[in-house]
Amino acid sequence: MSNVKKIPYELAGQNAFQRAVVEFCVVFFDRYMPDPFAIALLLTFVTAALAMGFAPHGTPADILGAWYGGAFKIVAFAFQMMLILVTGHAVAAAAPMKRLLSRMVSWVRTPAQAVLMIYVLVGASTWLNWGLGLVVGAFVAREIARHMRVDYAWLVACGYSAWWICNSGLSSSIALSQASHGNPMNIVEQMTGQMVPLRATLFSAFTLVPTAITVIVSALVFPRFCPAPGQSVYLDRHEDEQPRTAPPARWSPRLAAEYSPVLSVLIALFALAALVLHWRDKGFGFDIDSLILTFLIVGLLLQKRPIAYVNAVREAIAQTGPILLQFPFYGGIMGIMTATGLAGVISLFFVHVASAHTLPFWSFVSSLLITFLVPSAGGHWAVQGPFVVPAALSLHASIPHVIMGVAIAENVANMLQPFWAVPIVAIAGIGIQRVMAFTSVTFVISLVACSVCVFLLG
Repeated sequence: MSNVKKIPYELAGQNAFQRAVVEFCVVFFDRYMPDPFAIALLLTFVTAALAMGFAPHGTPADILGAWYGGAFKIVAFAFQMMLILVTGHAVAAAAPMKRLLSRMVSWVRTPAQAVLMIYVLVGASTWLNWGLGLVVGAFVAREIARHMRVDYAWLVACGYSAWWICNSGLSSSIALSQASHGNPMNIVEQMTGQMVPLRATLFSAFTLVPTAITVIVSALVFPRFCPAPGQSVYLDRHEDEQPRTAPPARWSPRLAAEYSPVLSVLIALFALAALVLHWRDKGFGFDIDSLILTFLIVGLLLQKRPIAYVNAVREAIAQTGPILLQFPFYGGIMGIMTATGLAGVISLFFVHVASAHTLPFWSFVSSLLITFLVPSAGGHWAVQGPFVVPAALSLHASIPHVIMGVAIAENVANMLQPFWAVPIVAIAGIGIQRVMAFTSVTFVISLVACSVCVFLLG
């Protein structure tokens, strides 16, 4: 945990309106936003009440049966999401990766240069694996803070802002699930028998244009919100480094296996061979499983020793527990919505208010609101997917655009919803409220840019 010198919060050089907006966000989330697990519990009762009032099969027995039937249908998907975070953390926490990041940020001298470096490193990492991006964001912010006197919370917020693209990258759970055959969250396949390839979602202009505009504009604006030296929070540069996993002084068969780099290399080659055969038979392309296996292989090779990989995973597990606990409840919500007919009722509302052109935009708007209640992308899709996909089929709207309208809105709302900021601030060792105050700037920028783009490109 980092040691941080605390100084009273104030944005330097900003007008009263800007200060008021940022301070409002800090106070609101600190006072009124409950723990995400509590939100999942509350949303369960809200969904049950809506089903009882509006669904065609909304008797208490129907609702309870639907909840029980859905609660554990997405257990495999929940485990996949946790593995994405854990394997990404293991890669970023490896000593070679830390040394590389340290060398890459050594030339940074100004806040503008810091923003550029953070956006490049964190953006690229997040596009590959959102779990990797979260950890890289914390590590890069900490490395820059060690050799440059700049507000530490601002640096961490910059890293989280660069993580904005999490649902527009290769590990997007919403896009990947719709491209993965047999995935319990592949609602499109369940309703149409078809899968949605990544080229139609992640690599479409509908996704790339708002992503590029948001990243460029926020990177240009963020340096203007860097606090003055007298109003900053600094990292203690003399904090202790985490101990390395050194080989033991005395040998034993147990220790030989745990510390053997040969064992890590052999299992990595074994897994790589399996992955290559999978791509040969199925064609090259990433789904959730192949992405996890790729990062598992890379992490094993970078950590070198099996016990070092275990230790890296142990650090990550502390961050995954609260997230993992929510998935059965969101699976239950998904079960209530689909089995009682509530999803069909909501989809009819969208059919009446939207057209084929505007449905992606209305999916975007509703996703913004849902993200504040259901911040996990997988859990989010479990709630929203069952009613936006039928609406898209009824209106003959673009299903890939509707899917990515949901995903892009989650990118936007994440900048005000603190759920996914918890891992990065825990690794960085700083309070979340101050960090979220700065990311509210990114929220405003991305809200405007993405709203316009989604409406025009839908």
